[in-house]
Amino acid sequence: MKKILIVCLGNICRSPTAEAVLKAKAIERGINIEIDSAGTISNHRGKSPDKRSQAAGERRGYSFEGIVSRPVNTNDFEYFDYILAADQQNKSDLLVQCPPQYAHKIALFLEFSGVEESEIPDPYYGGEQGFELVLNLLEKASDQLLDKIG
Repeated sequence: MKKILIVCLGNICRSPTAEAVLKAKAIERGINIEIDSAGTISNHRGKSPDKRSQAAGERRGYSFEGIVSRPVNTNDFEYFDYILAADQQNKSDLLVQCPPQYAHKIALFLEFSGVEESEIPDPYYGGEQGFELVLNLLEKASDQLLDKIG
């Protein structure tokens, strides 16, 4: 079984949304994979995803049940097959923490999307349309990712 970790800064907007979307799409396709999310910082440890992220995702039928913020830990680099960062800064921060033998597992989530954007924009300080854009990007990237690994 493949194991995927999705990472953003605080693990309250982009990565938990990606976790919810990817889990739903994997279930839809009957693909058995383990999916988790984490942040490069621990400021929100133990907190639920941002209410705006949840509201936008739930309107599209995604569940955030059981998702709570946690920071990336050293064991993640060995355990997960794919470690997918929301943006270039997250990727750089992961590479600093990552033991060299696992660096090949780290990529940008949108590398699998086939869209022009390479980074998932952080919707935290924006309006509702930012959360909708994030969902649009994640849905497309999740389909492409599952096509590659499924």
